[in-house]
Amino acid sequence: METTPQELVERGLDKSTADGCVILVDRSSTANLRWANNTLTTNGLARASTVTVVSTVDGANGTAAATLSRSASTIDDVLGLVARADEAARRADPAEDAAPLAADPVDADWDEPPEHCSIDVLEPLARDLGDVFTRAAESRQLLYGYADHAVSTTYVGSSTGLRRRHVQPDGHIGITGKDADLTRSAWVGQATRDFSDVDALRLGDDLDRRLGWARRTVDLDAGRYDTILPPTAVADLMIYAYWMAGGREAADGQTVFSRPGGGTRIGERLSDRPVRMFSDPAAPGLECSPFVTEYASASSSSVFDNGLPLQRTDWIADGELRALRQSRHSAALNRQAVTPGIDNLLVSVDGATESPEELVTDVERGLLLTCLWYIREVDPQTLLLTGLTRDGVYLVENGEITGAVNNFRFNESPIDLLGRFSQASVSVPSFSREWGDEFPRTSTPALRVPDFNMSSVSAAR
Repeated sequence: METTPQELVERGLDKSTADGCVILVDRSSTANLRWANNTLTTNGLARASTVTVVSTVDGANGTAAATLSRSASTIDDVLGLVARADEAARRADPAEDAAPLAADPVDADWDEPPEHCSIDVLEPLARDLGDVFTRAAESRQLLYGYADHAVSTTYVGSSTGLRRRHVQPDGHIGITGKDADLTRSAWVGQATRDFSDVDALRLGDDLDRRLGWARRTVDLDAGRYDTILPPTAVADLMIYAYWMAGGREAADGQTVFSRPGGGTRIGERLSDRPVRMFSDPAAPGLECSPFVTEYASASSSSVFDNGLPLQRTDWIADGELRALRQSRHSAALNRQAVTPGIDNLLVSVDGATESPEELVTDVERGLLLTCLWYIREVDPQTLLLTGLTRDGVYLVENGEITGAVNNFRFNESPIDLLGRFSQASVSVPSFSREWGDEFPRTSTPALRVPDFNMSSVSAAR
């Protein structure tokens, strides 16, 4: 009989001889489909069990900590891991971020078994993909892509009595379409919790329409263009901005959120527009862990914070920077509220009523992007990013999409864009092409930027 995650936690805590101990057990299962050239190629189902042990040891100069993780599913695995973590903590220097371990609550569902996904969740999609492939072949198109679904159950227990459990379903689909000559390409993608909201036929129709837009091609030079960033491209940029919004880094003068002369820019306006950026563990459709789970300490996160409750946090409200990601330790250093990172991100502009598609109708001459990729940081002080457009840059003339243009390299700062955009759509669930595998839970608007910087022409297709 398989050892339960709860038994691994309890036996491990009993074994620990450290002054404090936190054990995280992650049980996950994944199902996937892959396809190429209008044919399903592979499918698979996998399961994994990972255990992380955080041991803390009190000393005359402070509390030391050690963290060890490994694939583990048996009592012996966990007992060995605990013994090594305890010993490592005794040899470690005092931890800068040391703090009392969370002592409550005990979740009502702590005793429940882990949940698992099944390949059956992808069966309706596989069936509909057959029709999508047939339509694509009739139009002399080739489709490539994947669909992944995962369910992870996390258990967190501590020597101070904490017992927390969270189940996280995740899924996403991405489809790339090309014409038979491989001269045109388009992409669509979507995040989902259970694939019940994924309409493969609609996604196929979207690809067909975008490939149709590209029958006419126009070469354009680099320059600044009136540009529509769809929700997926906005997610590409804003996720990176969120990841860089660490309170400790800002206070140390390292980021765009640093105040010249010292401190952070919390309280400053980043945009004259009513922009809101927030995270909420209970956001409908984007639900995520309602408590901290940290597997290693970093500048603005701490393993000592495991189990702390999370709640809605406004990072930006009415265009003003309200909070940065803070552990208890970094918050105390910065004299700010404790606002740990949360595993979703919602961006909206108050008063926006148009759909993402409707933004195009007001453009006299400009560009509509599909998504961005190969995004890299150029200057952390301004959060200047560079990257490439991908799988469809479309020419808009007099409110109509009239063709496709070449790809570009761009140079832009997402924080600067928040102060320069001229129009925004309502926010919709989005899926970042660049970061969605790591951070799939986003809701973003489309943004119209009148002078988006296409710094050079790219040969990439």
